[in-house]
Amino acid sequence: MQNQFILLFLFLGLSSIFAQEKTKIILKDSLKSETINPLRPAKAAFYSAILPGLGQIYNKKYWKVPLVYGAIGTSTYLYLDNQKNYNVYRDEYKNRLEGIKSDSQFLANLSESQLISAQKIYQRNRDLSALFIAGFYILNIIDANIDAALSQFNVDEKLAFKPAVIKNDITLKNDFGFAVNYSF
Repeated sequence: MQNQFILLFLFLGLSSIFAQEKTKIILKDSLKSETINPLRPAKAAFYSAILPGLGQIYNKKYWKVPLVYGAIGTSTYLYLDNQKNYNVYRDEYKNRLEGIKSDSQFLANLSESQLISAQKIYQRNRDLSALFIAGFYILNIIDANIDAALSQFNVDEKLAFKPAVIKNDITLKNDFGFAVNYSF
């Protein structure tokens, strides 16, 4: 008798398991995965190191190219102008030491100490311009690298990071904070 009950339970249990209909639920996933290229930032930095602005073109940020060339070009112009003025005052000082008279009326009116101080000013400005050239060149490479790295992040309108003001019912004051929301 016990064997019959066990067989009956087994039969009913197995039949109920196999009798159940299996439904397939397929949800459409709205997330599209984009492949991330880990070498993209290095490639953009390499392009900018070869030719300033080329990394910005690689990142499709064409509006940054005139800024890069404007910054480096202005610094280069100032470098060359300061070098030219430095040479003028240096040559005038050397000519005075040799006893040669100046062709320029303006330079003839300057004393030797004024010529030396003008040389120092133009030399300092020339060196600062060279520093700015190197700085803008390096900034160009860093900008291309960071822009390429950040362009691969998922920036979706479903994800929001907003400031929030919440009224506290207990103290009757406003609490300030930030809320991170993701809508499905």
